[in-house]
Amino acid sequence: MRANHPFLRYSESLLVRQPFRTLKGFAGGYIAYPIAENAEKRSVRPKIRELREHYRLPVPQRRRIALERLVATLEFAGAKVPYYRDLFLAKRFDPGKVRNDPNYLEELPYLTKDIIREQGPRLLSGPLEAGKHHACKTGGSTGLSTTIYYDQEGADYSSAVTNYCRERIGKLRHRSELHFACRFPDQAVPQWPSREDFKCFAMNRSNIFFDRIDDQGLEEMWRMLKRRRPYLAHAHPSTMYALACYVERKYGGGKAFQVFESSGELLEPHAREMIAKALRCRVIDRYGLAELGVMAYELDGHEGGFQILESEGWPESRVAPDNPDGAHELVFTGFRNRLMPLVRYTTGDLARVQETDKGFFLTDVVGRIHDVVPINGVAHPTHHIQDMLDHRVGGIQEFQIDLRTSPPTLRIVLEPHANADDTTAKLRHFWQDAFTIAYVGHDDFVRVGSRAKFRHVVSA
Repeated sequence: MRANHPFLRYSESLLVRQPFRTLKGFAGGYIAYPIAENAEKRSVRPKIRELREHYRLPVPQRRRIALERLVATLEFAGAKVPYYRDLFLAKRFDPGKVRNDPNYLEELPYLTKDIIREQGPRLLSGPLEAGKHHACKTGGSTGLSTTIYYDQEGADYSSAVTNYCRERIGKLRHRSELHFACRFPDQAVPQWPSREDFKCFAMNRSNIFFDRIDDQGLEEMWRMLKRRRPYLAHAHPSTMYALACYVERKYGGGKAFQVFESSGELLEPHAREMIAKALRCRVIDRYGLAELGVMAYELDGHEGGFQILESEGWPESRVAPDNPDGAHELVFTGFRNRLMPLVRYTTGDLARVQETDKGFFLTDVVGRIHDVVPINGVAHPTHHIQDMLDHRVGGIQEFQIDLRTSPPTLRIVLEPHANADDTTAKLRHFWQDAFTIAYVGHDDFVRVGSRAKFRHVVSA
């Protein structure tokens, strides 16, 4: 049976009604999820329980635990990772001293994406072939893309953190969630049921696939949300803000879900206000990155502050280099990923770390903003274009779109194994003559702003 079979569409319309919605949620969350976890040989639920216990502890005790985990991470990195072993020897760095004085950590230099790309396997604690691992490519919104490798334990902790944070805002396992995802034009309708179908059932999750944010695309999103009525909707804030403006303009507002969880970009105050007002929902922000996972979350709502998850990493912030406004750049040392531990990693995101009697919090967040690009007269979000280039074109190391030319110029850095003619043919297949294509080196990208930052889209 194909996934678009009329029977399945009818079943979906039935399962969003009560009491079938609740029965489906309990069956998926409390029966299918443990089955899926065991079948995939993962360990997520014990880690969620561990996080619950950790955040019930008094803040001073949690801080001591975080400091011990920082020391353990440094000791492991210095013993097992070639890059850190050489660095610690050169600096005569003693990880144990951090236990008594966290400021001693400043004896170590910052880790950047450039160093990660340059050092490659020297940042791994062992060969990739030795065990199960997961490759995760950074988005490139705060610097050139980089591949980070997770071990299974680190990946399971990352999943547990997301589950725990959502639990804190009321998204229990039996309540449904909906994710906005990229729609590929050449994607065949899959067979049902599939592994992904069971995964979505177990997580009580569904997806909205979209590739445009003009009125036609936004109307399609809104109808899907109204039909499914999830408890939580997860998307980039730029996408949800566009939807909120559309719903406000066309319908005077409306309600289709309880909570909007924002991630991947900066959630600006005006966007938060419009989303909450037009879509009549709570708005929750989170901060995560491919390199480390979710590291901060509004666990107690917006009023409770943007809390850093000190169970997962040690936070710092430094005065951002070459920034005339004195903004701070966010720095983390991750605790969970022993395959590729990141020590004093500079995220490229602008925020300040503030320690209070309630824990560590993010303030003065500037962060990442994804742009909208017109392609053949239709507005497309940057993350959709990036997904297309990564998963349908392939062989592309990095890209930039220059809107100052007509048509826009798509600058591409190819992987060494890629062929320009083949890449051009694929691009023309998907987007015809929407772009002037230029194959360049990294140095040919246009840098923007006072910090000469890389951006996927250049408009001025």
